[in-house]
Amino acid sequence: MNDSLATLTAQMAAAGIRRLLVLSGDETWSSQQARQLSNALPGDWLWVGTAPEMALNGAPGAINTLLGREYLHAVFDARSGFDAAAFAALAGTLKAGSWLVLLTPPWQAWPTRVDNDSCRWSDSREPIATPHFIHHLQRLFLDDPDVICWRQEQPLPLSPSAPRPRWHPACGEPQQEQARLLDELLTTTDGVTAITAARGRGKSALAGMFIRALPGRALVTAPSRASAEVIAAHAGEKFVFMAPDALLAALEDGTLAPCDWLVIDEAAALPGPVLQKLVRAFPATLLTSTVQGYEGTGRGFLLKFCAGIDGLRYRTLSTPVRWAQDDPLERLVSQALLFEDDDFARTPAGEVRFYSVSQNDWQTRPDRAAALYRLLAGAHYRTSPLDLRRMMDAPGQSFIAAEAGGETVGALWLVAEGGLDAALSQAVWAGYRRPRGNLVAQSLSAHGGDPLAATLVGLRISRVAVHPGRQREGIGRQLIEQARAQAPEGCDYLSVSFGYTPALWRFWQRCGFTLVRFGSHREASSGCYNAMALVALSAAGARLVREEHQRLARDATLLQRWVDETLPLTPAPQATLNSDDWLALAGFAFAHRPLETSLGPLYRLLEASPQGLQALRGRLALQMPVDVLCRKLGLSGRKALLAALRQETALALDALDATRAATLNAQLMQWQFFH
Repeated sequence: MNDSLATLTAQMAAAGIRRLLVLSGDETWSSQQARQLSNALPGDWLWVGTAPEMALNGAPGAINTLLGREYLHAVFDARSGFDAAAFAALAGTLKAGSWLVLLTPPWQAWPTRVDNDSCRWSDSREPIATPHFIHHLQRLFLDDPDVICWRQEQPLPLSPSAPRPRWHPACGEPQQEQARLLDELLTTTDGVTAITAARGRGKSALAGMFIRALPGRALVTAPSRASAEVIAAHAGEKFVFMAPDALLAALEDGTLAPCDWLVIDEAAALPGPVLQKLVRAFPATLLTSTVQGYEGTGRGFLLKFCAGIDGLRYRTLSTPVRWAQDDPLERLVSQALLFEDDDFARTPAGEVRFYSVSQNDWQTRPDRAAALYRLLAGAHYRTSPLDLRRMMDAPGQSFIAAEAGGETVGALWLVAEGGLDAALSQAVWAGYRRPRGNLVAQSLSAHGGDPLAATLVGLRISRVAVHPGRQREGIGRQLIEQARAQAPEGCDYLSVSFGYTPALWRFWQRCGFTLVRFGSHREASSGCYNAMALVALSAAGARLVREEHQRLARDATLLQRWVDETLPLTPAPQATLNSDDWLALAGFAFAHRPLETSLGPLYRLLEASPQGLQALRGRLALQMPVDVLCRKLGLSGRKALLAALRQETALALDALDATRAATLNAQLMQWQFFH
């Protein structure tokens, strides 16, 4: 075996390709074979798994620390769980001539084994089996002639790859594609240039070559310093790095030295608002980004961010630099994780029809299910392998597709939520519990006025997408109408949580949604305020929608003090404390309700109370920054300030009505005890 394997490996190195070798069997056997392979073939032999068995190793969750480095041969241990992003990242680090050895449970048992990685994305309390994803992998492995599947009960099937021309590795000089782009960049003095490519195409190397050849000064930023190592290696002494937050701070206080170019590596991994600020601050900017892959970027980077930049120069690199064209491992990973999302180059014509898609379609109609996923992935700013795993196997997922001319033009992804028991819903309202999942259902309790809100059953719209060539035809609205019509018996509402923009809110309004929550701070990921909206499907749902909207309208004027976006609400202020206010204030004072959920009642408490309440008045009435207020009050920091705010609220309630305050305190204490 050793001789034939060594010969095959030498042939792979000469052709500049990497391959997958699957070891499927019990743990003792697969570990033994992996060690024999590592002894037979010289190389780094990086082991990625939760229980490492080789000297060079890393946990799946820490795989990002390996980006920018290269290894010869690796083992990926998927016997207890399959971290898809880590698998793809590991493949991206392997040199030409490498084997990626995948350890799996016994072949027949694998689809029914629980996957410990599922806890990260399934919203399940315990690990679940992931049969649709595993069957998908098994089909690919068996159909691919370049994948070697070695099952414990069978001999090693060593199959050579088809003959290939000899590969010539990069020698440090720009390749043809790189050289052409380098010449163009060196004659550019302003504006924004975006270079996108799949991994291994040399975009970061090109950025480094550009900095080295640039007559002026360039500054580099990236999601992490480690991810810019390739740029640093090619830029040499001219490499200057600043983290995005440090760069923004220097721009704001005017301490940044003049600079001709800003280079942003892996730009799609940064929040859109951060990118906008950075691009506006420099005369010339170079963006590089992987738009397909495990980083979770998606073509939405091009659609949503790049499309908003006037005069943007968009370029791509298509030729691999670190391995040969049509590398078997790269092809396999792309097929396994559906990295080739929809490029929207062609617009399907014809009448639109709608149909449901289920998780079983990954078995019975995999092409149809994959088309739905590709449309969703292509239309959204960030899509990661977790989304694929969730779509395939997480409980409570359902989908509606729109088709024209036999091709998918619209997609709606729904998630079942709510139905919590009353005790757990009350515990969520009080801030004692945050169980997995139920994004909107939990928020309705945790941020709303009704402690029993999470007992209602909802369908949350996770994603909706329409092909860019078929937008403004009402397809998105029709998809939501289909969801309303097809909602199961006992469903109380449809919900959506989104980053608020006036245009997006107009869309949800046209779909019949009512606003029930508006966040008090911008989300770091989107740069937008989080908003939630509902459509009632039952009498209980209608009551919830009405009461939560009224509550929001009552607090609108007070909330507006914290929000630099005009709220899309008609204020309906009431100055006096009512029973809802007392409950909310008790939840803040005696339990763990967050400050932002209690802003309206707290402002009304300040009006009603004659007490000094220095912390409350300083934070709310005067809106003093946390650090300033802490210094004034002699508090150690944010936690100490929150404790002081809760204490003052309790004292104010006690002074207004001691009996009522004590009763509510006792009631909330009981809500800690739930099954």
